[in-house]
This record gives sequence, C-alpha cells and structure tokens, in this order.
Amino acid sequence: MNKEQLELGFNATQNLPLPARPPRRLTRARWWFEQMHSVVDRAFDWSAAPAPIPEQIYLTLARGR
Repeated sequence: MNKEQLELGFNATQNLPLPARPPRRLTRARWWFEQMHSVVDRAFDWSAAPAPIPEQIYLTLARGR
C-alpha cells in the first residue's frame, strides 16, 4: 500500500500522440446508407386501399347516474 501523496499537475510537458484508428465510422455509415438505398430501390408501389363502407354506430348511454 502506497502512503505517499501523489501530485498531479496541469502543466504536462509531454503531449502523447493519439493512436491512429481506422475510419470505421465512415465505413459503417457508408454501409448503412448503401443498405437503405438498396431497400428503397427494391420497393414497389402499393395500390391504395379502397374506401370503407360507411357504417353508423349507435351508442347507448348508461342509465342510473
């Protein structure tokens, strides 16, 4: 167990370079949009649903209030 005080400062003399990372974010985004474009390209037009038959509904009110 270390019982000495640890001192931290804000004036760092070393600037450590960030590790190089592959541009995965752009790759994933490009893949996603390619998938979405292919889905849209394969879509087909749906015909509109026919209008429903008019229906009249009678509501009965509860008595005894």
